[in-house]
Amino acid sequence: MLYNTRMSFALSLHYLDLLGTVVFAFTGLLAASRKQLDLFGAIVIAMVTAIGGGTLRDVILGQPVFWLTQPVYIYVIVLSALFMFFYARFRPVPMRLLLFLDALGLAVFTVIGAQKALALGLSDPIVIMTGIMTGAAGGVIRDVLVGEVPLIFRKEIYATASFMGASVLLLLMQNIESQELAITISILVVLIMRISAIVYNYSLPIFNPVHRGDHD
Repeated sequence: MLYNTRMSFALSLHYLDLLGTVVFAFTGLLAASRKQLDLFGAIVIAMVTAIGGGTLRDVILGQPVFWLTQPVYIYVIVLSALFMFFYARFRPVPMRLLLFLDALGLAVFTVIGAQKALALGLSDPIVIMTGIMTGAAGGVIRDVLVGEVPLIFRKEIYATASFMGASVLLLLMQNIESQELAITISILVVLIMRISAIVYNYSLPIFNPVHRGDHD
């Protein structure tokens, strides 16, 4: 019974991971559309957004890159990008819904990345950084490629939510027996923080140092 429950939970997490991949591909395509890239360029941006963080994680950790052994991620990204490419030509894109789904993707990617580092027995700071990398690095690569300031370097609460989620996962994994509960709580932490930032416009303070002339 316990085995079946864990298998069902792992399968649910996998499907959420695929959903996050779809949404990140959508956001990559929309970023490409703002720069009026052609279909090939748009698919490339969608791909680096969706799998860039996980790829960077696996390369740094010296692990097999996940999409090389699970090519379903490539198929999902290409199909998602093609769907959005043609959908957006005829119907308005539900941006608000995409933002909320993006928050879910961030949460799931963060937890999966942190879990991978935990399984390798890496130190606490590396676990947290791996979670953040998996959740946010794809967006950084996307923004750099389309010539924008990466979202995580702006005042929006994005990487901060990822940091908190990875930290909570690390803490709970060391103090409670149920991995499923630890993962669920960690996902909810990221999700709640990110959605609260979207709904209530919460943000971090902007770095704005005092200049000498301000007091002259």
